[in-house]
Amino acid sequence: MPQPSDLAIARATALRPIADVAAELGLGAETILPYGRHKAKIPLDAVPQRTERGRLVLVTGINPTPAGEGKTTTTIGLADALRRIGVRAVACLREPSLGPCFGVKGGATGGGYAQVAPMEDINLHFTGDIHAVTAANNLLASLIDNHLHHGNALGIDPRRIAWRRCLDLNDRALRDIVVGLGGPPNGPVREDGFDITAASEVMAVLCLASDLADLRARLARIIVAQRRDGSPVTAADLKADGAMATLLRDALMPNLVQTLEGTPAFIHGGPFANIAHGCNSLIATRLALALADVVVTEAGFGADLGAEKFLDIKCRIGGLAPGCAVVVATVRALKMHAGLAKAELGREDVAAVARGAANLLRHVANLQGFGLPVLVALNRFDTDTEAEIGAVREAVAAVGADAILCTHWAEGGEGAVGLARAVLARLDAGTAHLALLYPDEMPLAEKIVTVATRIYHAGEVTFSDLAARRLAAFEAAGFGRLPVCIAKTQYSFSADPRLLGAPEGHTFPVRDVRLSAGAGFVVALAGDIMTMPGLPRVPAAEAIGLDETGAIEGLF
Repeated sequence: MPQPSDLAIARATALRPIADVAAELGLGAETILPYGRHKAKIPLDAVPQRTERGRLVLVTGINPTPAGEGKTTTTIGLADALRRIGVRAVACLREPSLGPCFGVKGGATGGGYAQVAPMEDINLHFTGDIHAVTAANNLLASLIDNHLHHGNALGIDPRRIAWRRCLDLNDRALRDIVVGLGGPPNGPVREDGFDITAASEVMAVLCLASDLADLRARLARIIVAQRRDGSPVTAADLKADGAMATLLRDALMPNLVQTLEGTPAFIHGGPFANIAHGCNSLIATRLALALADVVVTEAGFGADLGAEKFLDIKCRIGGLAPGCAVVVATVRALKMHAGLAKAELGREDVAAVARGAANLLRHVANLQGFGLPVLVALNRFDTDTEAEIGAVREAVAAVGADAILCTHWAEGGEGAVGLARAVLARLDAGTAHLALLYPDEMPLAEKIVTVATRIYHAGEVTFSDLAARRLAAFEAAGFGRLPVCIAKTQYSFSADPRLLGAPEGHTFPVRDVRLSAGAGFVVALAGDIMTMPGLPRVPAAEAIGLDETGAIEGLF
């Protein structure tokens, strides 16, 4: 009998009252702000004297394929497994974006019997955090245009406005637009555009702020435009930071939910490690480390994107240091990295697995280069053969790591107990010594080259004239010590999504750069990557609807 759908499994599970979940972490009912029966906000003063005593585990993955890998599912399954063997564990995840939910990827709450719940709420509006980010971002955009309309006392050059609007949906038609049409009452005509909300600087500010004061300070530092003399105009100059912080006040509080097995989970902050830094909030991670013995968190897409940004941006800014990393892979995905089509994945092909394992081994070696002990979580499918699994184990062993077979999608936490025990052994060994990829003082262009050559194995990095000029300007303005956040395709180590496996010697083209002075990093746009995705030919939205009782259908 086939396993029920994720939605059916989630609906059939009796969840604990959220106050009971909080109590497991030592949080009294009076310290949480419930959003219904199964969600709650945790006020920032709920643990006023918190000490970060827990140990941190980073879950990442190979470059994603249409075959699926299961990074979020593994994060949840591992947290459940740790709790099953007596460890006080918490999962820290990112909030799903509506864009993928209605686009091609679907929801982001795990799968099978390794899910966080309430699944429908989390995948849709949840507690309104992403909507608050959208509102704060677009309020700033509105204040810019209003300032221009009412005389432009700050002397903003309309040709040099860098701030873009945002929306939490995929809509390619909004990538580049013109505003102010319709005559003088509608303000000056100028070019503008939209990013998806998760890729906005306001989302990054929310994720990297340490408290309300830091949130407002970061918002104030956002550079929105230049004057005609080239001097910067900030959100503080427009007196926007107070109102933006007001919109984000409640959104800054982490969200507490639970897995299907009742394990506490903080879900807070935006996704999209291909075009943003792709991590859950620093506040949620620190809170979890104060309340739990082991915290399992994930970084988006492949380790070349999510894990690198987690370590070089979030850990650098927040002073975090994971004790172990887990790279998620599947036999099916490795076959795709070897060039097999999706229709060919069901037949045994040990040679293809061995070839495709090059992608996995590159990620493992990269993380070892950061000074982390690495495990491989091999999510099992029914079509996997013992010979194929053996090929993965043999390949991984050659680089000094272990591959642990996992079945948590079908069996819940019990299917990840072996992984949990292996993780604890690595944590207890205490061999992790985090070494960031580059120092603060390295020039910005060299930081980009370092990531591209050491992590992506590029042979050459090229910069457009525009990107080179802007990098020089950022350094001249005093932003040279910031880390870099590279936006590129998630499907390949290169900037070309067609180069699967572990390509080497490729040219890595940086076409533009953006300064996120409030968030505290510089974004480098590589290849054809877009910060506002488009919908696929057959969007997931076409299958989503309500039945005759008003219940949601088609959400996965």
